Amino acid sequence: MPMPTAENPRVPRLANVPAFTEYMSKGWDSPDRTPPVVAGAAAAAGAHRARISEVFRGQTLIVGAGTAPVRSHDTYYDFRPDSDFYWLSGAAIDGAVLVMTPSASGHDATLYIPAPFYADNPEFFTNAAHGEMWVGAAPDFPDWAAALSLVVKPLGELDGGVIAAMRAGSATLGAGKLPAGLVSRHGIDAGIALGRELSTLRMVKDDWEIAQLREAVDHTIDGFAAVVREVPTAIRKGGERWLQGTFDRHARTYGNGVGYATIVGSGKHAPTLHWVRCDGPVLEDKVLLLDMGVETRSFYTADVTRTFPGSGTFSPIQRQVHDLVEKSHRAGLAQVGPGKFFADFHEACMEVIANGLNDWGLLPVSVDEALSPNGQHHRRYLVCGVGHHLGLDCHDCGQSSYESYQGAPMVPGMVLTVEPGLYFHDNDLTVPPELRGIGVRLEDDIVVTATGSDVISDALPLDASGIEAWMKMAIAR
Repeated sequence: MPMPTAENPRVPRLANVPAFTEYMSKGWDSPDRTPPVVAGAAAAAGAHRARISEVFRGQTLIVGAGTAPVRSHDTYYDFRPDSDFYWLSGAAIDGAVLVMTPSASGHDATLYIPAPFYADNPEFFTNAAHGEMWVGAAPDFPDWAAALSLVVKPLGELDGGVIAAMRAGSATLGAGKLPAGLVSRHGIDAGIALGRELSTLRMVKDDWEIAQLREAVDHTIDGFAAVVREVPTAIRKGGERWLQGTFDRHARTYGNGVGYATIVGSGKHAPTLHWVRCDGPVLEDKVLLLDMGVETRSFYTADVTRTFPGSGTFSPIQRQVHDLVEKSHRAGLAQVGPGKFFADFHEACMEVIANGLNDWGLLPVSVDEALSPNGQHHRRYLVCGVGHHLGLDCHDCGQSSYESYQGAPMVPGMVLTVEPGLYFHDNDLTVPPELRGIGVRLEDDIVVTATGSDVISDALPLDASGIEAWMKMAIAR
C-alpha cells in the first residue's frame, strides 16, 4: 500500500471530493428552524431599545453579542450573549451585532448575524461553527426577523451598514463585545458612555424581566431542595463537588444553567467568600454554606444563599453566629424600599454586625470607631459587600456610575440582593478557637415595589430553627 501524501491521502478532505460534495447536497428535508426565542423577549427588547434611543438621539449605537471563548485549541466554552446585547435584542446568537441608526422616530435597528450553512453549501458539513450538520437546525435571516421583529442581515454586510450610518454624520458609540477589527476600522467609540447608560437603564426592570427573575428564584429554591437531599450522600462520599454537581445538573435541566459558579463550602471552606473549587469533604459537624442561582433560558439569574448544619442541627456556637447574621439580614431587608438609598441597607447590616461582634469581645475599638469611615474593624469578618443589583448578571449593572448605583435612591422595579455574613477563617487568631472555621451567609432576592419590597426568595426560611426544619423535610422527601 503506498504511503499517503498530501496529493494522495488515505483520508481525503471531503470538501475536495466532487462526488461526495454532490451527493451531500441532495436528499435533505428542511428541519424545524424556529428560533429559540423566549416568549416575551422580543417585545421586551423592543421596549428596551426605545429607552436607550431616547438617551442617544442622533447617534449610531452598535452592541455586540460576543463569541464563545476558546477552552483549549479547537474546543469552546458554551456561548452566552453579552447582557447588554440580549437586553436590546432578545436573541442569543454567537457573533451577532446589533446596529441602531438614527431615524425620524428615534432609531432603526438592524441585527447582523453569521450566515447559516445548509445542504446546498459544502460548509454544511465542513464548518463546525455554522454548518447545520454540526450545530443542528440553524434559523435563517427571515426566521430571526419574524421572531424578533427586527431587520436581520448577514454579518458580512456589517461593514457596509456601519459605513452607511457613519456617512449619515452621526457619532458611533459601541458597547457589549464587539469585533476588534470593526472598532478599529470604523473608529467606533467603544468607551464607557453607552455601556454605562445601558447599565443604568437596566437597573429598573419591567414586568417581563421581574417575571423571569421570579422563575429563576423558584427553580433555584427547588435546586436547594435537590442539593440538601444529597447532603447525607455527600457526607459519606462525593463531598462538596457532589453537591455542586447536583445543583449544576438541576440548573441545566430547568434553565440555561447556573448564573455564576456554584459555591458549596463545608467547614473551613465556608468562610471563603467565593469557594468555587468545591473539592473538600462535607463534614457532618460543620456548617455548609450554599450560594447558588439558576439562570433562566432568558439569561436572568437568581442569587440565593443559605447556611445549613451538616448534621441537620446547629451546635450552640453555630446557632449563635447564624442568629447574629439573621438579625443583620432582617435589619437590611427593612431598609429596602422606594426612596431609600442603596447605602441604607448596607449601614443597617453593618451596625448590627459591629454591635454583635462588640458584645462578643471581638472588636479592638469601640463600635462607633469601628463603624466610622476611618475604622471599619468589624469588616475583618465581613470584608465583602452585603448586596447588589440582580438581573441579567449576578452582579447586575456593574458599569453604572457611583451616583446611579450606591449613591442613588431605590425606585420600583429595582431588584436587589441583601447578603450579610460572618466569616471566621480557621487560621484567624483574633477569634477564639470555637469560632474558627465557621462561615455563615444569608442572601435573599428582593423586588422594590411602589409601597415597599417583595422578598421573592422567602420560600426558604431565614431563622436557624426554620432552616433545620426545612432541611429535615427536604431530606425526608
